[in-house]
Amino acid sequence: MGSSSERSNRQLTKAFCSSSYETSQIRSPSVIVVGGGIAGLAAARALHDASFQVLVLESRNRIGGRIHTDYSCGFPIDLGASWLHGVCKENPLAPMISRLGLPLYRTSDENSVLYDHDLESCALFDMEGNQVPQELVMQVGEAFEKILEESNRVRDEFSDDMSVQQALSIVFERRRDLRLDGLAHKVLQWYLCRMEGWFAADVESISLRSWDEEELLPGGHGLMVQGYIPVINTLAKGLDIRLGHRVTKVTRHFNRVSVTVEEGTTFIADAVVIAVPLGVLKSGTINFEPKLPDWKEAAINDLGVGIENKIALRFEKVFWPNVEFLGVVADTSYACSYFLNLHKATGNPALVYMPAGRLAKDIEKMSDEAAAQFAFSQLKKILPEASPPIQYLVSRWGTDPDSLGSYSCDLVAKPGDLYERLQIPVDNLFFAGEAMSTKYPGSVHGAFSTGLLAAEDCRMRVLERYGEVDLFQPVMGEEAAPAPLPILISRL
Repeated sequence: MGSSSERSNRQLTKAFCSSSYETSQIRSPSVIVVGGGIAGLAAARALHDASFQVLVLESRNRIGGRIHTDYSCGFPIDLGASWLHGVCKENPLAPMISRLGLPLYRTSDENSVLYDHDLESCALFDMEGNQVPQELVMQVGEAFEKILEESNRVRDEFSDDMSVQQALSIVFERRRDLRLDGLAHKVLQWYLCRMEGWFAADVESISLRSWDEEELLPGGHGLMVQGYIPVINTLAKGLDIRLGHRVTKVTRHFNRVSVTVEEGTTFIADAVVIAVPLGVLKSGTINFEPKLPDWKEAAINDLGVGIENKIALRFEKVFWPNVEFLGVVADTSYACSYFLNLHKATGNPALVYMPAGRLAKDIEKMSDEAAAQFAFSQLKKILPEASPPIQYLVSRWGTDPDSLGSYSCDLVAKPGDLYERLQIPVDNLFFAGEAMSTKYPGSVHGAFSTGLLAAEDCRMRVLERYGEVDLFQPVMGEEAAPAPLPILISRL
């Protein structure tokens, strides 16, 4: 008798390594999905439900990808994606979330790339611990919108793209009445800090041409109270998922694809869905043979990847104001910061510090202990009597070799069709992930949608070769149906 691993390998060889055309005519179509994040799992789920043989290869020792719900504090904390952007029935994830009965805490009734929370439930402080008057916060918010409107006029005047920072400099040179000083200037920098958090990039690198082009669903932003992992587990149920399988090579043949993992095993299937993060594609750690077309490689290289991290601080007791966000205003957006109050949203005694862009990169150079101490030092500036945390969690999406970034962002002066090009299949390779979403890049529901789209494209292409294509049986799954139940929303 062979070992269980040997038997497993023989079974995989039988299922995924049949290479002759004659053999393929009597077996089920097979697909390998590279990446066990929500895009890859959505594709795998749909193809599995369409009677395909599906194998998911995931490099991490867990599923979920940039969705990572941690329970080590005794309650769920999402160290990656944590919001449903667009709490409405039009959201592709709404049916599943409502069917699972997952509650959300709405942190905004509006959709905006300026801030994803209600200003009335946000307390801002200066570096001396003095709270900024709410009236001033609202006034600067209104001024910020006017400044951005003026920056869009600059965009219309110039044929060449520029950064948001460059446009703001032009606006302030032209409209001296929009310049702010003193405390108001510091509050404006905090608004820019929040904008950088939305794009996971600094205003010096955010594209003026593209910053407001994202399609926003109605309904505001809902924090997943129980974390995103129930959605991941639902998609993964019953799938053949191999953890610790880092893919190093993908080879296209005439009517099949072979996928080799780091330890040397090669799997063969009719098609492959590539659902790894854009940062991994950019790193070149997966070798494609033959190499991807120039237009595809150019799209991978030209689209940016931003970084936003989370440092969760768990405390013995709550000592902070009962607001959704605590903010620190400063002379520069780099020196500003903000904390998500999980106690307000979930009842758990924790704050989540959320640095983005250059600040996030600099903090990743620190140890976990030093990063947590840095976040706590920011908190001490506004709440001098703060007691030290009893536990902390630190994400490192920028240096994590399985992500190499948080989510995609448009860079200055790059083509505007990159998401479309990234989504296009190459022979029997199909691509999924938030960076392939033409409508909702950088979002969980955008990644989920691309998984379904890649699965449908794959199904049609493979079954066409098998001579079994059925145009009337799309592989979208029940998640695409209208939500049978309303989404559970609260404002505590």
